[in-house]
Amino acid sequence: MHNKPVALVTGANQGIGLQIAKDLVAHGFTVLVGSRNFERGEAAAKEVGPDARAIQLDVTDENSIVAAAKRIRSEIGRLDVLVNNAAISNTRLQPGMSVEEFAKSTRPSVVSLDELRAVFETNVFGVVAVTQAMLPLLREAPAARIVNVSSGVGSLTRNSDPAYPWRSIFGPVYPASKTALNAMTLAMAIELESTGIKVNAACPGFTKTNLNNYTGTQTVEEGAREPVRLALLGSDSPTGTFSNNDGPLPW
Repeated sequence: MHNKPVALVTGANQGIGLQIAKDLVAHGFTVLVGSRNFERGEAAAKEVGPDARAIQLDVTDENSIVAAAKRIRSEIGRLDVLVNNAAISNTRLQPGMSVEEFAKSTRPSVVSLDELRAVFETNVFGVVAVTQAMLPLLREAPAARIVNVSSGVGSLTRNSDPAYPWRSIFGPVYPASKTALNAMTLAMAIELESTGIKVNAACPGFTKTNLNNYTGTQTVEEGAREPVRLALLGSDSPTGTFSNNDGPLPW
């Protein structure tokens, strides 16, 4: 059995996921750097340091997920934290296209169902698939934590308020995928309540990453702060919550 606590972070070869991996290593974890592309994952793991290992993990590929779970079981034998960070915002954003222009092309009346399926495949179904595969290991941990990296743009409460500044770009693709992810978070938390496994959703904030063509206003260090806090929650902490660096967010 591996002596240190172990965390798996999906989509950890860049951006917020990479920073979450670095921060969890600093908190004494061995971190598995999940990456669709194994070479990129290896490069990221080297950047994180000796307590990081790359693991090939495509959250949309069942064979990849099963192989990753088997590898963690056989090579490490434990998993204490799962951070479902892997996400895509779109498959069609052209260079130079503004967020507003893209939002118009994804209105419910005109959205491509292929685009919708692709984003939900990673951001929603991928999270459920990875969580299901890792649950047997997490159930064996003394105090497992699951953190789903969500977004405030998925808040139905905020978007139903006409005064909310981002209301105009709420749409059925990325924002709604995060709304669905929040629903999955709550469903997982309710099922696992009696086990002591805590499941929470974090909004990292508008962070400068590849996801938004580096238009974000926060650093990755700021973006990683809330997911890491939720990964380190004590036994008396809540489950089934949605929050950012400033505190609780409305569903």
